[in-house]
Amino acid sequence: MSGHSKWSTIKRQKGAADAKRGAMFAKLSKKISVAARDGGSGDPAHNFRLRVEIDKARAQSMPNDNIERAIKKGLGQDGGAILEEVVYEGYGPGGSAFYIEAITDNKNRTVQNIKHIFTKNGGSLGAQGSVAWQFAKNDDGEFISSTPLELDDETSAKAEKLFNALDDDDDVSAVYTNVS
Repeated sequence: MSGHSKWSTIKRQKGAADAKRGAMFAKLSKKISVAARDGGSGDPAHNFRLRVEIDKARAQSMPNDNIERAIKKGLGQDGGAILEEVVYEGYGPGGSAFYIEAITDNKNRTVQNIKHIFTKNGGSLGAQGSVAWQFAKNDDGEFISSTPLELDDETSAKAEKLFNALDDDDDVSAVYTNVS
């Protein structure tokens, strides 16, 4: 039962779903912009990475207008800020390793956000190369841990909380960890 106002319940649920979709579309849009910029072409027939990112966006029902706007932004036709891909590495609870890929228009803001998330969740941001040696790229372009780490339930829950906090950040595009 909804109680007094059924519309109130619907509005709250729809608002939460729309917020999730909006965040997902923002991340996909950033990936498309970077792919267009790096490939030098807005044509998916000549830019394989762009085609892959567009296919991912369409699989999530991203509107064509948003895709076209992201391509224009990546090619510099939109006049927006220049997006850059950055990688951060750090250690979480119990010595768990985290490899974070982000797309940002402001490196200083992003590094401070990530550092804050690590500090708040019992971890620390490491230097470049501090945990990268523990990961290898698979055929799909994702990183997998070459040295999986077994943690007790309490520490594993803390590492999962850190993983979720990093994944919820707007600038973060992917988070990889060695926690099994």
